Amino acid sequence: MNATIGQRSVRRRRAADLAVRATAWIGASIGIGAMLWILAEVARRGAKVWSWSFFTQMPAPVGEPGGGVLNAIYGTIVMTLIAAAAGIPLGFFAGIYLAEFGRNGRLAGVVRIIGNVMVGIPSILVGVFVFSVFVRPMGHFSGLAGALALAIIMLPVMARTSEDILNLVPNELRESALAMGAPRWRVILGVVVRAARSGLITGALLAVVRVSGETAPLLLTALNNQFWSWDVTQPTANLTVGIYSYAMSPYPDWVDKAWGASLLIIVGVLGATLLARLILQRGKEW
Repeated sequence: MNATIGQRSVRRRRAADLAVRATAWIGASIGIGAMLWILAEVARRGAKVWSWSFFTQMPAPVGEPGGGVLNAIYGTIVMTLIAAAAGIPLGFFAGIYLAEFGRNGRLAGVVRIIGNVMVGIPSILVGVFVFSVFVRPMGHFSGLAGALALAIIMLPVMARTSEDILNLVPNELRESALAMGAPRWRVILGVVVRAARSGLITGALLAVVRVSGETAPLLLTALNNQFWSWDVTQPTANLTVGIYSYAMSPYPDWVDKAWGASLLIIVGVLGATLLARLILQRGKEW
């Protein structure tokens, strides 16, 4: 009788395991299928818009076909670079503090909570904040305000990633360097950071990818500009807000350009992700 009960228990566990496996496979298949469908649709609609003029010309006048998104590409690159120059170093040093100095300190715990909240809040709230403290006092939208909003979004992502990567470095490396008489700051920058450099570079690229598709904060900060402008203190064209504007327009040519710009962002994000994985893989080989 005990053998029969044992066999039934084994059959139940196998059935439960099979059900969980089947559910997991079905869920994964649905998710992957939906993603591939979206990518295929964007690629199909966007690729036919891509041309030399699409990347090298300014937007055509309203209602006229032709033109490109050169100003939006330039504005997106400039704002992303400014945001990265501000958000990534701050996030990096915040991660160093949390991993090397704060550890279990009370202040570090507060910083971690704030970082977790910032990662989870909707990005439009960041746009509202920057609009209130930066755009309204200036009296107009600007690329700098957009870059500030993107930097704020990057900051907690980089801080959390840096802390996690630095915590993976074995303590033996720190102890060996300290035992040789090296000051702590040199141990951190010359030993710990060097050992974790591939992961830190990957985290920086992922922080850039995180903000690459943000539209809501830029609507409230950088807005848009149909003309070419070198001045980042003025409203600045960008791809995400351009996609929103084009997609909502009644002109078929503008809708097509929205698909083309969407494909451009996807290709950029995919390229950055592959670059991050390549750097991480090379780091493991080094």
